[in-house]
Amino acid sequence: MAAVLDNPLIVQSDRTVLVEVDSPRYQDARDHIARFAELEKSPEHIHTYRITSLSLWNAAASGLAAGDILAALEEYGKYAVPQNIRQEVTQYIARYGLLKLVREGDDLVLTSEDEEIIAEVWNSKTVRTYLTKNLGPGRLRVDPRRRGHVKQALIRIGFPVEDLAGYVEGDPLPMALAERMGNGHHFHVREYQREAADVFHAGGSSRGGSGVIVLPCGAGKTVVGLTVMARIQANTLIIATSLTALNQWRREMLDKTTLREDQIGEYSSLRKDPREVTLTTYQMLTYRRRKTDEFPHFEIFNKRNWGMIIYDEVHLLPAPVFRITAEIQACRRLGLTATLVREDHKENDVFSLIGPKRFDVPWKVLERQGWIATAECIEIRLPLPAELRMKYATADGRAKFRIASENPLKIDVARKIIEDHPDDLILIIGQYLSQVREIARQFDVPIITGTTPDRKREELYAKFREHEIPVLVASKVANFAVDLPDASVAIQVSGTFGSRQEEAQRLGRILRPKAEGTKAHFYSLVTRDTRDQEFAANRQLFLTEQGYSYEIRDAYTKEGEHAG
Repeated sequence: MAAVLDNPLIVQSDRTVLVEVDSPRYQDARDHIARFAELEKSPEHIHTYRITSLSLWNAAASGLAAGDILAALEEYGKYAVPQNIRQEVTQYIARYGLLKLVREGDDLVLTSEDEEIIAEVWNSKTVRTYLTKNLGPGRLRVDPRRRGHVKQALIRIGFPVEDLAGYVEGDPLPMALAERMGNGHHFHVREYQREAADVFHAGGSSRGGSGVIVLPCGAGKTVVGLTVMARIQANTLIIATSLTALNQWRREMLDKTTLREDQIGEYSSLRKDPREVTLTTYQMLTYRRRKTDEFPHFEIFNKRNWGMIIYDEVHLLPAPVFRITAEIQACRRLGLTATLVREDHKENDVFSLIGPKRFDVPWKVLERQGWIATAECIEIRLPLPAELRMKYATADGRAKFRIASENPLKIDVARKIIEDHPDDLILIIGQYLSQVREIARQFDVPIITGTTPDRKREELYAKFREHEIPVLVASKVANFAVDLPDASVAIQVSGTFGSRQEEAQRLGRILRPKAEGTKAHFYSLVTRDTRDQEFAANRQLFLTEQGYSYEIRDAYTKEGEHAG
């Protein structure tokens, strides 16, 4: 095959895919390969993606065939796709569904038409502990209490399982989506929200009922959850990141469904009142007095006959909740998130225990359709003050990052940004309490931290929504489930090392569509030539994945340079 110079992709035999940002076909190519490859690096001109077993299995679970993937690589590739890549894509895609978990009467059975695979699984020490009997050609009986554990073990040896064993129905919960919201306006589920719910529910068949829906913050993941609840009509446990998030779920249910206040319970430090729909937090579930103790609040999973569990912000799922989830696989499981990236690299466990990625829409697609705000992402680099350079030079790695993150010059830059946006609602977010408290003091504006009482948080958020407070400072508690529809400027003064998931959440704070159609602005303040800048480069990966250009400016010049 002759080289097609205008094409942006170079597919390499080590499973990396290089993408030329300056190609006129870059955007289309990126949207295609993001469905089956993971972004690794995104400097100015050449981005690097990698095709992995998990990225291919997620693609297969969402309906992509090997032919679709190879066609995309050929369509946008400069050169012929290496033969080993063709083989590996075909083989990995084919592996999804080779093993199936099914019900045969009271038995849970692992089946395959490939008897060699069954023999390999039966003889695997990793898997054998969860199997009780070899039933003969292509069938192994699984300990029914180990449904999740066997799926985890199998993916570790390279065999993703398609779980068709079905689910308990749960106690019934008659409910429907509301025709009108509290403000009197008609309530309409958007097309992509309905499609996401349809794909997850799969008509009530065993091919649905578990998996992850990936949508941007501000795109209405909660509405997807409510739509699924209306399809399943069963008692539901919802696990979220904070009491603020629980309150948001409660408001949305009362506003957009026929559920009554007395049908919605809460299991938290304030109330332990399980009802047909019960709200709880990850923090509540993982509380214990000592590390050697059991988790006393896991009892909530047995308090009612749940038909579904919703894991909000599923990318944050703590290890203990993974453990209990492995033991409740007979319950439908819906994960909601803006990004499947986990800092602990446990994406395989999300795949095995919650389910594969069922639905995903690129952020820029929803931006073009007007469902989320158009965003401008800007990194402003500034120097480290001379008086801190020796302290930085002699510090260890973690201390270096904090010194650079808390660069006092960032306060002056934040003040200038505020002056440049006199009519906008501005959210300033930082990692370090001393830093955000100093900013709030100097700007004389309210602050929300982890110690701010929930009632006070709700009061400040409400005043911000009503434009009574034009600037609000927050610690990382504002990363999640804060509905601030009119916020249009976010200033990130410091972050959690190179967290891509945090970048997703913080950008999401300002992506709710604006009534006037105004653009959102996301500023990251970064100390040049330090650990702060190194980790900022990793956070950029998230923005690049979603199709955002990333403008880099010097704090002391008007000139800027663009980085993909």
